[in-house]
Amino acid sequence: MIDISEKFETLRTAVAESSVKANNESLDRVMRGETPKGDVLSVARISGLLAAKKTPELIPYCHNLNIDHLDIQFERAENCIKIQATVKTIAKTGVEMEALTAASFAALTVYDMMKGFDKEVIIGETRLLKKRGGKSDLEESFPVPKKVAVLVSSDSVSSGKKSDRSGKLIVETMKKFPVEVLDYQVVPDEKDVIRSKIISWIEEGIDLILTTGGTGLGPRDVTADVVQEISEKDVPGIAEAMRSFGQKRTPYAMLSRGVVRIRDKTLIITLPGSSNGVRESLAAIFPSVLHSFNMMEAGGH
Repeated sequence: MIDISEKFETLRTAVAESSVKANNESLDRVMRGETPKGDVLSVARISGLLAAKKTPELIPYCHNLNIDHLDIQFERAENCIKIQATVKTIAKTGVEMEALTAASFAALTVYDMMKGFDKEVIIGETRLLKKRGGKSDLEESFPVPKKVAVLVSSDSVSSGKKSDRSGKLIVETMKKFPVEVLDYQVVPDEKDVIRSKIISWIEEGIDLILTTGGTGLGPRDVTADVVQEISEKDVPGIAEAMRSFGQKRTPYAMLSRGVVRIRDKTLIITLPGSSNGVRESLAAIFPSVLHSFNMMEAGGH
């Protein structure tokens, strides 16, 4: 199965459609519930519902999902009955296969209950009409890429005792988004050095500063403190999202003192020092965090 452990949960919706074609007299009998096997549409609705719940058992690569809403509707159209299935869930992955399975099995059930009195019955096209939810719905675009700078705060990396992984991971990850990394620096865990570098970037018009390191409880972990001191406005929801996402993966995430602040129109996000912490934090907030620039520019939602 595809690894979705680094995805976050969102409201997911999918609508799928199928149809059953037959002669008009037979279709009218189905709509009235006057067939040898009884009420076709009620049985088909139940069949589609049960099938949707069993999608992971029927299709090997589908994940197990809790379905929060499932609705199957039937519409009499010219020479056919249209079947539309709508599925909703709050999950890490989409429900299009559940919707398609519901529509397909409902159609199969209609076919099965009609084949005894209409030899011309056939199943029509089954297709996905629409789906919503996930990161694709949260993507942002800008006329000009937002300017990004990456700061690694680490005594050991700046002295050459260790190689940097976290900062390079940030730079690589940013290639997926409508931003441009203009600077990447490694500095020791010194307040004055960190302060000077961040302020200089803000004065240069950098839109987004991503730091890694200095958010823990150690005596030299000062990055979060510096950012707190030099900034004007707090954005606690972003930091909370990172900690909440990380907490589901390791209890140590609660020990992060990472903050997200604004100075002028520069957003400053302090990430953990570990590469796993960086990877998880970025997964938790991107691309939705980029919407903050529209808000800061009075664009609203």
